[in-house]
Amino acid sequence: METVIANKKANQVVFSETLEALAEHDKDILIVTSDSRGSGKLVPFAQKYPDQVVEVGIAEQNLVGVAAGLASMGKKAFAVSPSCFLTARSLEQIKNDVCYSGNPVKLVGISAGISYGALGTTHHSLHDFAVLRAINNITIVAPADNLEAEALVRKAVEMDSPIYLRFGKKNMPENLKDDVLGNANEFEIGKGRVLREGADLTFIANGETVLPCKAAAQILSETHGINCKVVSMHTIKPLDAALIFEIAEAGQPIITAEEHSIYGGLGESVASLLMQNGFSNPFRIVGLPDDHTVSGSQVEIFDHYGISAKGLTETALDLIKK
Repeated sequence: METVIANKKANQVVFSETLEALAEHDKDILIVTSDSRGSGKLVPFAQKYPDQVVEVGIAEQNLVGVAAGLASMGKKAFAVSPSCFLTARSLEQIKNDVCYSGNPVKLVGISAGISYGALGTTHHSLHDFAVLRAINNITIVAPADNLEAEALVRKAVEMDSPIYLRFGKKNMPENLKDDVLGNANEFEIGKGRVLREGADLTFIANGETVLPCKAAAQILSETHGINCKVVSMHTIKPLDAALIFEIAEAGQPIITAEEHSIYGGLGESVASLLMQNGFSNPFRIVGLPDDHTVSGSQVEIFDHYGISAKGLTETALDLIKK
């Protein structure tokens, strides 16, 4: 069953609102869109700052090329497009015009993962972590809650190197951390964020899969007496090796969860790091398998593939048993 979150915002809404606030005092902030200002929740920004929006139409390769040119001239260019198209149609431009050329474009993949739900595989973005991880000179971040999303945008504006920001459409909590009201200063690119402490098992997730991990941790604690650590590993690249090693050294079983293919994403990144450094913790990757992905709402697809409180609880119990 879907968790209902009252009065919360999708992280891509937080992205737009934060950028709008920053643009008031920074005319170098420019948004380049591929006919996606509506889906990117950027209409208010465009109405307020029409001279700071460049519309290229449905031409994602041009989108990245134009953004790279603007960035090369000192502009803070945000290239905004659905992540399924941005990181597939424009991959060559991302590789060459942005990363190889060192242009500090802020690539923004909206409606990421399976946000488009029933539109199906053509509109699902389950490859973006994998393809971008293989390209030199790019940071990759998928925030979990509104606090992380806002802090990410503020930091991305000032970055002088390429970055990919991944946002979904689902309303997310303002702050997923258990013991504080929320402090944006605790967010640091490249450093995982511990949202819940626990000594029996660790969930490592990012983006919108962190919420079901938190729910599973609550169920495991209340019904099985299993205390789980939950980590928002919002930055895929560079990965927080120090935190992962700290978790592994405690001997805990580890479950990764991501709204991405099980190949080439967060799970394989963590597994590779652990294996190459001699760790052998019980380990499981939860994500989308090598499958003709089923169609449906995001919640229905999550349920089908076990990326839910129930599914993650069952995976944890099975892993501990083994």
